[in-house]
Amino acid sequence: MSDTVRVRFAPSPTGHLHIGGARTAIYNWAFARHHGGSFILRIDDTDKERSTDENTQAILSAMRWLGLDWDEGPDAGGEFGPYSQALRKGIYDQALNELKLAGNTYPCFCDSALLEAKRETARAAKKYSGYDRTCRNIPAHESEKRIAAEEPHVWRIKTPLDRGDIIIDDVIRGQVTFPLSAMDDFVLVRTDTSPTYMFATVVDDWHMGITHIIRGDDHLSNTPRQVIVFEALGAKAPVFAHMGLIFGPDGKRLSKRHGATSVESYREMGYLPEALLNYLALLGWSLDEDNVFDRDTLVRRFELSRVSKNPAVWDIGKLEWMNGVYLREMTAEEFISKVLPLLQDAGLIAGDQASHSSDWLLELAPLVSERIKRLDEVVEMVAFLFTDDLVIDERSFDAVLAKEGASDALEAVASALNEVEMTPEAVEEAMREVHGKLELKPKLVFQATRVAVTGSTVSPPLFESIVLLGRERALKRVWAAVDSIKKRR
Repeated sequence: MSDTVRVRFAPSPTGHLHIGGARTAIYNWAFARHHGGSFILRIDDTDKERSTDENTQAILSAMRWLGLDWDEGPDAGGEFGPYSQALRKGIYDQALNELKLAGNTYPCFCDSALLEAKRETARAAKKYSGYDRTCRNIPAHESEKRIAAEEPHVWRIKTPLDRGDIIIDDVIRGQVTFPLSAMDDFVLVRTDTSPTYMFATVVDDWHMGITHIIRGDDHLSNTPRQVIVFEALGAKAPVFAHMGLIFGPDGKRLSKRHGATSVESYREMGYLPEALLNYLALLGWSLDEDNVFDRDTLVRRFELSRVSKNPAVWDIGKLEWMNGVYLREMTAEEFISKVLPLLQDAGLIAGDQASHSSDWLLELAPLVSERIKRLDEVVEMVAFLFTDDLVIDERSFDAVLAKEGASDALEAVASALNEVEMTPEAVEEAMREVHGKLELKPKLVFQATRVAVTGSTVSPPLFESIVLLGRERALKRVWAAVDSIKKRR
């Protein structure tokens, strides 16, 4: 394929970037990059009531976070701008004039009440309820007179009645046929002179030279109407590719009832952009080998022929697993760079890191990265290392420290820690000697110590945690736990 490929992603800023929209953006981006073409970002903000600049900025931020870049767009410029539909009114007006000159559009003066009454009658008679073309044959001079009198009207496409059925050679779905008899003369421009989606998106794709339209199959039903508009403008329609949608585990279209649906939400929950992009790419496209891959591999291997027309199923468990893989593959430096802002936001560490050296943090990194699936799990897991006022979880106290022998075990551990060299290996050896001398089960010694120094039965590796705490802080916690046990007797 030549380097003239031009694809676009055109989100509506009525909300944040949806997971389904993100996948569409990823596929368009990967296709453009694979073929050395251009990826265009266009904001479809003709919904004046619901579109906001805040949502636009949130969408741009989410796309950047995923690692997607665009060659033309609102903040990148380009020769086919502006890249916001709200700023392209003049372009739509010009296109409408071209349709008028070609005789491919006409004014319709039917009001909404009349149209609804006609639809109700048609539905009751079980007949086609599309527009009946009442105004199509009004003489030009009469239409001009009514327009001059400022009679409200819309502009409709003049669907060619002698055209054959509309056949789409969809790259993903194969040949799809739409009977012309199902096409009415739909509205292009509303009474307030604003363009409908069906008109604006075709004019934009035509004006911007879009060669391929890659999108979800919820837009498949729009395709024949858009082809009619392309033809009316004397333009060649792009190549279409409609992928299956993303469904929830219940087989229904992914929505809020299945959990978070925006990219921003997954970012806040501690997912990595690399993992989310990787996972989304696999929802409808696949490699024969390893499913964990980087952006370069995606770009190098992406082909529309490997995109499925069947729905993909959202599996949060698989996303968590994949995120964990990416976390474990990080270097200690990379991991700390991701975690540090979270620790600072939680107030666990000062902005200048004065209380914890870089080496100390790097030692902490592998203890945590191996045991989490999301970054938002880090703060709770390591909070015990950053406080001098440890609060022992009540359930852990009752389950472990309240057991017979726990106090004796902790006193012996304190004695061992007082003398041992502070390395994980030495601490482990000393603690194993404790349960041998006291004839206590190793599990009790280790669990009691874990609860005493971390406040919970769940924590990073015990011996490494003790070393990170340091001898003084570890001993202080062990003796504090002994005192608590005695007070409860």
